[in-house]
Formats: sequence, structure tokens, C-alpha cells
Amino acid sequence: MSDYSTIKKDCQTRMEKTLDSFKTDLGSLRAGRAHVSLLDGIMVEAYGSMTPLAQVGTISVPDARTLSVSVWDRGLAKAVEKAILESDLGLNPASDGQLIRIPVPPLSEERRRELLKVAGKYAENNKVAVRNIRRDALDDIKKLKKDNAISEDEEKRFENEIQKLTDDSVKKIDDLMAQKEKDIMQV
Repeated sequence: MSDYSTIKKDCQTRMEKTLDSFKTDLGSLRAGRAHVSLLDGIMVEAYGSMTPLAQVGTISVPDARTLSVSVWDRGLAKAVEKAILESDLGLNPASDGQLIRIPVPPLSEERRRELLKVAGKYAENNKVAVRNIRRDALDDIKKLKKDNAISEDEEKRFENEIQKLTDDSVKKIDDLMAQKEKDIMQV
């Protein structure tokens, strides 16, 4: 049998993880500038298995419109180049032996709109996740009330606290989304 403090702590932890996941999702979306997180989702065929790009080379940002990958094993340069080309990022890498330069072209208006739609989907999915966490916590509180572990007044107070956690998380998601929208639409 769990008590309210355990329920609340679990609820907070799960909502924070949801926010972290949303930040990661947004980081993978390209705003107009070059950023190392742009290449986070890219997997490279290396040594017979799929490996994250960051594990086969060093990613850096020499200037606002360029990324570079310094591949540790020269033999993997072609595989890295191929993985970047095949990603849905629309990037065109140029290899120079162990160094791969990736110019980041400015986004078209149409591409910006597409990115906003994707970001909006991420935001909505994460809001749904937060609401599901709230539902689980409220169910647990109802169980405590049913088992006479808490009074009706405590039940109401706990439900209000969980609702406040939910509202705060949804507001953070909205704030992050607004910031990302600004970044994407900035020319």
C-alpha cells in the first residue's frame, strides 16, 4: 500500500521525464542554425551493427551554418556520409578524408511549416502523456480514499495538488513549444 507522498513523488518524476523527452524531441528538430543535437538521431553502420554517430566521431560546429564530423576510424567515413545523406534532415555532407563537413542550408518557408507541425505533434503527445500520469495518480488517490487511508478533504486537497503539477507541466510544454516556434520561424 503506497501513501500520498509516494504517489506525488512518482507523479513528479514521471512528468519531469516526459518534459526531458519533449526537450530531446525538440532538439532533434532543426531550427535555422547548425547545432550538434541535429545529428543525435543518426545511426551509422559500424562494425556490423548500428551505432549512434556520436560514438564513431567528434561532432562540432565550426560556424553557424556548418557542422563537422571528425571520424575516428577513416574506414567509417563513407558509412557516416551515407547515414547523414539518408537521414530525413535534408543535409548534403562533403567528405575530406576523416573530416566530413555538413553545410546547413537555410530553411524554406514550406520546410519551416512542416517542422512546426512535427513540433506541434511532439507537444500534443507529451501533453497526453502528462494527462495519463495525472489519471494514474488520481486513480491511486481514489484507492487510498476507498481503503479509508485518507479523508474526503485530504482526497480533494491531493487531487488539487496533482492537478497543479499537471498544469505546471503543460505550461512548461507550451513555453518550450513557443520558444521552438520562434527559433524555427526566425530567418
